[in-house]
Amino acid sequence: MYAGGGGTMAGRIRDEDIALVRERTSIADIISETVTLKSAGGGNLKGLCPFHDEKTPSFTVAPARNVYFCHGCGAGGDAIKFLMDAEHLSFIESVERLADRANIQLRYLEAGPVPVRPQQGQKQRLVAAHAVAAEFYAGQLGTAGARPAREFLARRGFDRAAAQTYGCGFAPDTWDALTRHLRQKGFTAQEMITAGLAREARSGSLIDRFRRRLLWPIKDLTGDVIGFGARKLFDDDDGPKYLNTPETPLYKKSHVLYGISQAKREIARQGRAVIVEGYTDVMACHLAGVPTAVATCGTAFGADHIGVLRRLLMDTDAVAGEIIFTFDGDAAGQKAALRAFEEDQRFVGRTFIAVSPDNMDPCDLRLAKGDLAVRDLVARREPLVDFALRQVLNRYDLDTVDGRVEAMRRAAPLVAKLKDREKRPEYVRKLAGDLGMEIEPVQRAVRNAENELRNAATAPARGDRPSPPTRPAPAAPTVDNPQVMVEREALKLALQVPVLAGPMFDALAPEVYQHPVHRVVRSAVEAAGGAASATGGAVWIEAVRDACADLAAVALVSELAVEPLRIDNEPDPRYVSITLSRLEWGAVTARIRDLKSKVQRINPAANKDEYFALFGELLSLEQHARALREQAMGGL
Repeated sequence: MYAGGGGTMAGRIRDEDIALVRERTSIADIISETVTLKSAGGGNLKGLCPFHDEKTPSFTVAPARNVYFCHGCGAGGDAIKFLMDAEHLSFIESVERLADRANIQLRYLEAGPVPVRPQQGQKQRLVAAHAVAAEFYAGQLGTAGARPAREFLARRGFDRAAAQTYGCGFAPDTWDALTRHLRQKGFTAQEMITAGLAREARSGSLIDRFRRRLLWPIKDLTGDVIGFGARKLFDDDDGPKYLNTPETPLYKKSHVLYGISQAKREIARQGRAVIVEGYTDVMACHLAGVPTAVATCGTAFGADHIGVLRRLLMDTDAVAGEIIFTFDGDAAGQKAALRAFEEDQRFVGRTFIAVSPDNMDPCDLRLAKGDLAVRDLVARREPLVDFALRQVLNRYDLDTVDGRVEAMRRAAPLVAKLKDREKRPEYVRKLAGDLGMEIEPVQRAVRNAENELRNAATAPARGDRPSPPTRPAPAAPTVDNPQVMVEREALKLALQVPVLAGPMFDALAPEVYQHPVHRVVRSAVEAAGGAASATGGAVWIEAVRDACADLAAVALVSELAVEPLRIDNEPDPRYVSITLSRLEWGAVTARIRDLKSKVQRINPAANKDEYFALFGELLSLEQHARALREQAMGGL
């Protein structure tokens, strides 16, 4: 659970405004910016959970109710909770972010509407500072001093429209032009330093981090600018060729992929991502008709980048995403490709490499041979394992026995690492043919490599990704019990269609529910005002979550809010009546069993009054049970 309205630091947001944000926010739109969602039937959507590693999608989104739930790790809630967990925002920051998207003017109990508050959460302030910086730098690109930057772009084949599309900018030849501009906009020195936009000079004064450089704004998945890449333009600039934003609360270079905000929808649609090496390569690919290109920013392609792409590609055992690496054909490019092959084993999808025959990167290739050549480069890709094997074999003299044996030993682990086991025998035959050896020794070498990998996998791993914090999973060990199933269905009706369930649901007390966690959820529905008073959606579900007395019940509410009802068509009053009659019938028959047991233990002669009172109650309950049974049998 999380506190509605936030703490006192930022001023409490009015409850009706929070409710309005929940109602007007499309959770599918929010989550689709970081997770590829596909239809799961019944109006629900499914994707790979962003909160834990998984190969089979268990992350369910219910757009009709604006809630989500992961059956794997138990994460669940509404759009506000998703942003809090996915982007590490506070409650207030998350509400403010969604309110901005929905053009809702928030009101605070301590103060009236304020567009930018000094107490705003740090992340939002840093994002705002970057937005101002990006606008400032883009404006500078048209100045006289930025002529070398414009000439550089023109030489690389990019006109003014391309520069505007990618937000290219220029850091002017002054020490503190951006710093002064940000101060005028109300940003503090500490905010500028924390954002990586300014730094302290030896004198102690604040100066711009970037100076006399061509700049590319680097955006996250949601399209917010979180950093910059800066290209050297002048020979007397003694800095590195490329200078990137340092690590900040926003900018984590191991997670950042340049071009991801522009490419994400095409990556999801095509099931393909093209990995290139630089900012101009991303621009060239996009403009040449390869809109799925992205690039790392000042670091090697690694496991965290894979995590970002897997969720966009929905890379699972059932759906194979395609990753295409484009590297220069030089030694550094070959090394990068082999390193990518090592990381590739984290992918389920198929992985390829595209190397230009002239060792040109996509930007040079577009300049020399046009857009079609860039598209052809990607189309002519080859499986990364083929390239990796060829690079290994090229290191040895295969005309000698020692060379062939050593090459076999080095290449065997690459074949053993192939995720698709059915391809291994084919690659064993291919490797034997390339080596000019009999197949048996190559098979033995690959088997030995498989055993070594298996032993390494079962040993205590070092440096593995830490396990996600455990989340309370709903306690439902007897979900196959018919009574427990009908209890779940009744609770789903109250959460998903409270207008329909209404008074019939509210009339059945918590004691009707046998499962203890179900009973807690039923009490929470009552504490939230009852199903009859609700209109449904994320606001209602969140009210029930907040009213839950324990964490297992909170998790169960999230799960039941997205779990499909056990009916093919839309639920109607008749289905509600049948379900709740079955629920009450189960409770009444349990009470009848208890009474029968008690009646059998009473001596009617010695305890005549008690015996007849219980017997009368038993007859009444049996009559009620028959009526409920008839209702419960109505068409089921």
